Amino acid sequence: MSKQVSVWTDNRFWARSAAWVTGFSSILLIWLTFDTSSQIAMGTESDLQNKVTKRVPAPTVINYKITYEMSDKRGHEVPVIGEKEKFFGRDDYSEQEAADLLHLGKLGSQAKNCMNCHTILGNGAYYAPDLTKAWLDPAWGPEGSMMALTGKQTKEEAMAEFLMNPSKYPTHERMMPDLGITAEEAKGLVAFLKHMSSIDTNGFPRNFGRMQGAIHGK
Repeated sequence: MSKQVSVWTDNRFWARSAAWVTGFSSILLIWLTFDTSSQIAMGTESDLQNKVTKRVPAPTVINYKITYEMSDKRGHEVPVIGEKEKFFGRDDYSEQEAADLLHLGKLGSQAKNCMNCHTILGNGAYYAPDLTKAWLDPAWGPEGSMMALTGKQTKEEAMAEFLMNPSKYPTHERMMPDLGITAEEAKGLVAFLKHMSSIDTNGFPRNFGRMQGAIHGK
């Protein structure tokens, strides 16, 4: 009479289980990879014109007004892309022009080591303010302090002026160092910050939504 062996001590059971789990995990990983790729794929100008929402909008989103609003359905704040608005005097940047500006800004943020002090999309340090939604910070808006402090008429000009001459505008005990940013580099960095504010980051950073004036900002 053969001896009964518990399934929990049967090597064949565990080998088959391991094979099934590995196979299922591989399929799930492949599916998640394709799903993530589609979620983070950058949109096009056509998407913006047709009001198609993309998590990462086209570079030409710099031609549009961006606000940050609470979504009751999702339970957190989301970027909202509105009508056309001027950015450094223009609202007709082509996809190539906008992409070149963002590329210049991204390279500038890396060359100037912005993440040594700041956080960008969850990466970096916490010595200085998080820059993920810096474009939407009400301090740079028409009712904020920075536009008056820099003497500029628009948000983008105020941000660029501050980046080029941070020592002239001591806004915090942890003053930003003068990094020798040129006017063109500043324009690229501000474009990069504006585009980043349009990315749907599932409400990240969480504390930003509690900033007075950030929701439905101007």
